[in-house]
Amino acid sequence: MLRKQHEYRWEGVDLLRYKEQDDTFRDVTRQVLFRNAPDIPCEWRYFEVAPGGWSTLEHHEHTHWVVIFRGRGEALLGDEVVAVAAGDAVEIPAWTWHQFRANQGEELGFFCLVNSVRDKVTLPREEDRARFLANPKIRKFLEADNGEE
Repeated sequence: MLRKQHEYRWEGVDLLRYKEQDDTFRDVTRQVLFRNAPDIPCEWRYFEVAPGGWSTLEHHEHTHWVVIFRGRGEALLGDEVVAVAAGDAVEIPAWTWHQFRANQGEELGFFCLVNSVRDKVTLPREEDRARFLANPKIRKFLEADNGEE
């Protein structure tokens, strides 16, 4: 059993940088709350995006589920930009482009359930980015925090 240590931290769980190797995100932390059991090969993670931050724009072969735990923001899901807020549950099917942004002036905290055996993420190529930017809603979403508006 995990006990809440203090606000949005769990006892005995390391607070990690979202990803170690790149700069495709801003102001995101990760906590792995559960990793594998013989009959449930999955990970249950908690991510916290600081106001103005965002997760990596990516897609991959594995499906995952996200439950917004606190705050609000927006998410790119495929070709749609949707508002997300505490209590929302989001399925992200395999090969669906996605990104979460805390672009509403507050933190965005969410739990994510993923298979522990999964592929590496794929980042957008130039042609993917061009397609995103051709959609005015996606363009506004992607450029809002980058000072490119």
